[in-house]
Amino acid sequence: MFFNLSQDVAIDLGTANTLVYIRGEGIVLNEPSIVVVDSDTNEVREIGHEALQMHERTHQDIETIWPLRDGVIADFKVAEEMIQGLLRKVKNNWLTSIRSMVVCVPSGITEVEKRAVRDSAEHAGARKVNLVSEPMAAAIGIGLDIQEAVGNMVVDIGGGTTEIAVIALSGIVLDESLRVGGAELDKAIVQYFKRNHNLLIGSRTAERIKCEVGSAIELDTELDLSVKGRDLVSGIPKVRTISSVNVREALHDNLEQISAAVLRTLERTPPELGADVLERGIMMTGGGALLEGIDQMLRDRVELPVYVAEDPLKAVVRGTGEVLENLENYERVLT
Repeated sequence: MFFNLSQDVAIDLGTANTLVYIRGEGIVLNEPSIVVVDSDTNEVREIGHEALQMHERTHQDIETIWPLRDGVIADFKVAEEMIQGLLRKVKNNWLTSIRSMVVCVPSGITEVEKRAVRDSAEHAGARKVNLVSEPMAAAIGIGLDIQEAVGNMVVDIGGGTTEIAVIALSGIVLDESLRVGGAELDKAIVQYFKRNHNLLIGSRTAERIKCEVGSAIELDTELDLSVKGRDLVSGIPKVRTISSVNVREALHDNLEQISAAVLRTLERTPPELGADVLERGIMMTGGGALLEGIDQMLRDRVELPVYVAEDPLKAVVRGTGEVLENLENYERVLT
């Protein structure tokens, strides 16, 4: 049996992960935004989790591609095939036409980049495509009333970007899009151990280090982790024990950029809205908000209440899905 052509879909098209929401069903898919391509034929071999298992383990005949970079589409054709492939994972017998699709995009995206997202979604089968900015979707996803005349501040740390916005009356009063996210934090860890410990590790290992022993503040009990990498002096694979102190040092500069961007946004915030932020606090969403102590670091820096939303990784797709379910109520938030 085929699914109805009137199926409506919301997508959080992220640099690191893509999440899919279907009207009436909720979040149905959460997979890495990665594709394996045959180098000879340019055919897609694997998408999502299966592709991630092959990342950094491929030979010359196959290539792993992350089609999004810094929150926007870097490889148009591969992004299109990734969207189609992920939708097929949701429904094997899905017809190629979708009535409506809502896709979230970074707030600092250009018109050219918006066009690339629209084209990819349309080529993936969507007859009508609406875009919503990530901080707006995040605010809706965590239950903030964006329509009232009250200021809300959201910091969304995604895989490719950090989106900072002050929202009121269904609009973004001011925002800043910083091209620092989870992927940059992973790169910082790779570079730190290469530079300071002569140890070369892969990006997947760096992400595991970040998740298991990474932190933004000093821990009561510092953590250790055994990791495998290549010794750059001997060229031989080695096992090293690394400390959360080392990881914190590796992440320091990028976290400082995020803190500075939040401060800049607060300095530009109109006084009445600033008073609202003082009363209501800053809400953090996105996978980066799961880094140990990042809310405390920001709290110490800006001297305002800072809260991490419940299940921050899915905040944006929940908000995008809410927009899809009630398009008539959220027309003003579409870009």
